[in-house]
Amino acid sequence: MVDLERFKAETVAYFRALDESATLRHHFRHADEEGGLWYIEAVPDRGGELIVIKQAELTAAGQLHRYSWEHLEDEHGFLTDQAIDPEEDPLEAIPAEEFQRVWGLGE
Repeated sequence: MVDLERFKAETVAYFRALDESATLRHHFRHADEEGGLWYIEAVPDRGGELIVIKQAELTAAGQLHRYSWEHLEDEHGFLTDQAIDPEEDPLEAIPAEEFQRVWGLGE
């Protein structure tokens, strides 16, 4: 159990450090097969990969699920741990204001 707790603490620290040190943020939207919309905020890591630091799922039923270093997972889902590639992944770039509007719905 100690290893799992340490792993979670290290994961939180990693995503928090990325969020707090980011000077460049990218925002995307993605529609899933069930009619939901995913909103993503990603920042480049030291290696240049885009790492998702915040994601919000707005389901077709109107439910909002938000994930970040402050809330990594719950019974509905989790913050992705995979780097994204806007040229390969089906993502649409959106303005930061659109992401912030959706993210703010959960506050």
